[in-house]
Amino acid sequence: MKKKFTILLINGPNLNLLGSRENEIYGNISLPQLINKLQKYSKKYFIKINHIQSNAEHVLIEEIHRSKKKVDYIIINAAAFTHTSIALRDALLAVKIPFIEVHISNIYSRENFRSHSWISDISNGVICGLGIDGYKWALKTAIKRLYKKNNQ
Repeated sequence: MKKKFTILLINGPNLNLLGSRENEIYGNISLPQLINKLQKYSKKYFIKINHIQSNAEHVLIEEIHRSKKKVDYIIINAAAFTHTSIALRDALLAVKIPFIEVHISNIYSRENFRSHSWISDISNGVICGLGIDGYKWALKTAIKRLYKKNNQ
């Protein structure tokens, strides 16, 4: 039997409005629809996805803390906290869980303040500008890395 891995999917502020907010940037799929797609895909690989979305920084930080030794990988779209939260960075460093940073839009082609991320340099990868497909690419990559690490 294959080992079952757990991935924590974190979505930051305003991502609860996916599908109804700035569709030209963020698309038409809602957050529940996106999560459902990712969970269906992950089941094929014996991956459990825990999901949290919050507009409150401390809620995300507390979830990261709770994940220590319980989660094998993190996929995070910190949204606006990407550009402002050193506390989120410190939480990710503290738990030592590998993670991939995802952004739906290309943060480098938008306002200047969006081009700096406090978490990119400590991540295992950054995906941006691929729309919601970026989440699936992050998930595929995390799965591949988890199975590769487990087979070494």
